[in-house]
Amino acid sequence: MELDLLRTPEGEAALAAAAATDGGDALAAAAGLRRAGFPPELASAALTQAELRRRAVAKFGADADVMFFTRAGLEQATRATVAARRAARLHAAGVRVLADLGCGLGADAIAAARTGIRVRAVEADPHTAALTTANAAALGLTGLITVTTGDATEADLTGVDAVFCDPARRASKTGRRVFDPASFSPPWDFVAGLAARVPRTVLKLSPGIDHELIPDGAEAEWVSVGGDVVEAAFWCGPLAGVPRRAAVLPDGGELTGEPDVPAGVGGVRRYVYDPDGAVVRAHLVAAFADRVGGVLADPQIAYVYADTPVATGFGRCLEVLDTMPFSLKRLRAELRRREVGRVEILKRGSALDVAQLRRDLRLSGPEELSLVLTRVADAPVTLLCRPVPSRNMS
Repeated sequence: MELDLLRTPEGEAALAAAAATDGGDALAAAAGLRRAGFPPELASAALTQAELRRRAVAKFGADADVMFFTRAGLEQATRATVAARRAARLHAAGVRVLADLGCGLGADAIAAARTGIRVRAVEADPHTAALTTANAAALGLTGLITVTTGDATEADLTGVDAVFCDPARRASKTGRRVFDPASFSPPWDFVAGLAARVPRTVLKLSPGIDHELIPDGAEAEWVSVGGDVVEAAFWCGPLAGVPRRAAVLPDGGELTGEPDVPAGVGGVRRYVYDPDGAVVRAHLVAAFADRVGGVLADPQIAYVYADTPVATGFGRCLEVLDTMPFSLKRLRAELRRREVGRVEILKRGSALDVAQLRRDLRLSGPEELSLVLTRVADAPVTLLCRPVPSRNMS
């Protein structure tokens, strides 16, 4: 087993040698390790881990340098910042023993253990379970994390304070994403029933999860990191705090409120806000509009318009320089008149292909603009905008 090889003294030396390569020419790197006396199998395993560790830094920071990964496991792993935030909330709620069902490579188990929570992790895949055990050891958390290989549906939940479950959403044979909750592993009927067995339950799910699946009384949260919506989480039982929450990391804060509240509707104003994806997914656009003193120009489209710019971590603010009905010919002429050579293109409520539009505009010039493609009063419009620097906001 590759993991066993890599955890020997010779394997550690191979990992150090692989880490010293620049990650460029894989064949040259492999040849270099073989010339250094490492067997081909070990050299290959070490180079694979070195590559994965470099990629993992974006999710795990410095911990990535000593952890073990698989490509699929890394792709599906929770970012360390998200896992740490969740773990802190569980610890603050008094959780001291946590069952982690479907622990993957152990990101959430590691974060929980670092708060002092004892974690009973369960993973169906033996290789992945072995990697989680190795990761706990590498980070000095062996005494707090116990990993069991087995079916999550058969896990013994006796004596746990809370359950965290991250069902696999990829087919085991093909690796393709699955969207039918009945095809999750463990399946949705088991996952949804966990809160009835252990009231303090947290479910990690994909951002596109159907709102109709939110358990009664649960808090549904959407989390974005650097503008990308990375997960939804349902906080059940005593862990539920508010109906909806949008968390914008690393420093945007949290927006909470009732979902699907109608926002005020008005015309296009001097400023337009593009709410963060977590705000939109959580159905908290009305709460966002209220925070910036804005309205919608179309009740079905999540652009918010306001008379003044307000500093907020929950969306981008742009100044509207001009508004025109969409016409490729007219838009091209206007951009030429303004000597615009570079554009950022945003869209909601528009079926236009952004890449094709960029080609059709045939841009040339030193200036930059942001184009917002949307609908107002059920008609396609283009907003010519420029981003508002935070120093110009109240």
